Amino acid sequence: MTGTAMPVLAQTAANEGIADIVVTAQKRAESLQDTPISIAAFSAQDLETKGISGLTDLRANVPALQLTPFPNNAATTQIFMRGVGLSDDQITQDGGVAVYMDGVYVARSQGLAMEVADLERIEVLRGPQGTLYGRNATGGAINFITRKPDTGAFGFKGQATFGNYANRRFKGAVNIPLGDTFAARLSYVNQQQHGFIRNAGTGVSRWGDKDRQAMRADVLWQPSADFSLRYSYDRTDIGDTPAYVALSPLFPGKAERPRAGSAFVRDLLRNDIVSQGHGLIAEWNASDALTVRSITGYRKLDNFQNQDYLAGANGPDPLQKNSSRAKQDQWSQELQLVGDLLDGGLKYVAGFYYFKEDGSNVSNSYSPPTLTRTFNTATIGNRSYALFGQATFTPDWLDRRLHLTVGLRQSWDKREATLSRQTQVNGGPITDVPGGIGDGSRKFKDFSPSFVLAFDAAPGINLYAKAVKGYKSGGYNIRASSIPRFNQGFGPETLWSYEAGLKSQWLDNRLRFNAAAFLSKYDDIQVNVQSDPNNIRITDVLNAGKATVKGVEMDLTLAPVRELRLTANYSYLKPRYDEIRDVNGTDISANYRFTNAPAHTLALDLTYDLPPMPVGTLTANINYTAQSDKYTNSTVSSGRYIIADYGLLNARLTLADIPGVKGVRLSLWGRNLTDKEYYLMQFNIGRPGAIFGEPRTYGVDLNVEF
Repeated sequence: MTGTAMPVLAQTAANEGIADIVVTAQKRAESLQDTPISIAAFSAQDLETKGISGLTDLRANVPALQLTPFPNNAATTQIFMRGVGLSDDQITQDGGVAVYMDGVYVARSQGLAMEVADLERIEVLRGPQGTLYGRNATGGAINFITRKPDTGAFGFKGQATFGNYANRRFKGAVNIPLGDTFAARLSYVNQQQHGFIRNAGTGVSRWGDKDRQAMRADVLWQPSADFSLRYSYDRTDIGDTPAYVALSPLFPGKAERPRAGSAFVRDLLRNDIVSQGHGLIAEWNASDALTVRSITGYRKLDNFQNQDYLAGANGPDPLQKNSSRAKQDQWSQELQLVGDLLDGGLKYVAGFYYFKEDGSNVSNSYSPPTLTRTFNTATIGNRSYALFGQATFTPDWLDRRLHLTVGLRQSWDKREATLSRQTQVNGGPITDVPGGIGDGSRKFKDFSPSFVLAFDAAPGINLYAKAVKGYKSGGYNIRASSIPRFNQGFGPETLWSYEAGLKSQWLDNRLRFNAAAFLSKYDDIQVNVQSDPNNIRITDVLNAGKATVKGVEMDLTLAPVRELRLTANYSYLKPRYDEIRDVNGTDISANYRFTNAPAHTLALDLTYDLPPMPVGTLTANINYTAQSDKYTNSTVSSGRYIIADYGLLNARLTLADIPGVKGVRLSLWGRNLTDKEYYLMQFNIGRPGAIFGEPRTYGVDLNVEF
């Protein structure tokens, strides 16, 4: 029936080539090849093979997607897609790539490194998704879809991982039928791993430890084939230690990956993050041509993070030391009508969306040897409403090969924020900064249309062209140069994206080739302008930018024989600022570069099933990911903050179908096999600091499934 949930893979017979992939990117189940979106989809098998259990594991697996840790806390993730994203972690600002968990928007970048205990698939939608996903999806959207409970049969799936750096990961999920109409699915994951840089100072023993656990409870009630009600609760606890920030030269210089930090570090603490949420999804097939769906979500975040920047780099004191605690909770409600008319000639999605968010952030920082500590306390209160609709008309002429889609979304946003600034000198009393109280409130509205023309040129060959508007909400800037600047806030940024794409399958479904070329025009870009050359933490956010982003994305899958599968994914990106006006109206665009936007990114993957042996079936997988140079600081005048090009080689060997032990798989794996030294991030903290990527890691997975 229209709009009902479907499995990620509609499996074809083994000799029929590449299996079809079914996605729900447009709120209804449809083939990846019929969806006019540049999209990367990962099945449950893909997630296991690539070791993907959450957002940060997508790093380098999706060209045009950049995931970098925020310097304060590696569990806070900066997400950039097609050059669009947010390089800050202020609770008063939103990112440009939307993350969804079972249809529920996850608003904050803090804690996005959360583990997801039982994933069915991940969909990465590249490009603005304004019509169906709303604000803050100007760069794209990432959908995490968890596995639903099954009323049909009891099932268990478990995994134990053992690797170097004391890597220990245990994961289990059990499906329990509770009669003919009820089922529950319970899952849990626990990961412990030592960091690769020792803390020579006091406090925790190592930088970059992983200490995470996640749990999920999922209950499904399905009294009839036409109605279902699904409730879920998930929780992730992250107790990682901070990532080490190493003193590093500017490009083309490069620091060596250290084994230990400075002995001058004092009292280094673990981060403490709890991300949790409740979800309720009701679905009613009112008729063969209409599905009514309600998605209700509540999420809560408690995020403590701290960092010691470059202790020992310029004497015994760190250049800066800070900590913060953010608390946030959110409610969202979405109502969808998914159906078709005219004997399937008109397919539509329509709905209403409501979002409510409240939160606070208390931070303090100081730069020794001065003993003046700065405190900032910020609060937010955000509300958002939207009406949306999208319809695809397939006329009878041209053998129903032409598809015309029109979408629209009307959004209303209200954003409120407060700021209080205080100081403390020599451990004395905490006092208010004169004139340091800010209070801002702004309302925004936006109309985001989309237009798509698609044509089935031949069996297995689909062409599309689209024009889509994206909208990112305005907000407030905690690091503003003055309280009046904070109170003023900043407005939304928008972009129009024009895209042409090809979805094709060839050679009796043994070759799949998808490609998209796009041109995006940005207006009113929210630009960080450094207002105090002597204090890098003082910046003003202005709607001062115009930009053009061009690019090409290509995805190829080849399965010449049943045993062999090869994929190659490539992205080319060319962004530029056309205009940036400073507070005096001067065009300073020549001084700015897009960050986290490498011109070339590549992901190659080869999987081969060896001939059956007496001990079972061996499957070998090898994958290589690479990217060219990229800027990590938007202002050229600050220096050449560039991460040099690098490539990473990974491999996995799996033994399955072991005689006498049904449902057991044993895998040997290795990541960064060449032990490449590379930066994940380089930034300005008074002097250049860099965060290194993981060295060579290896281990074994034991999987049991029945």
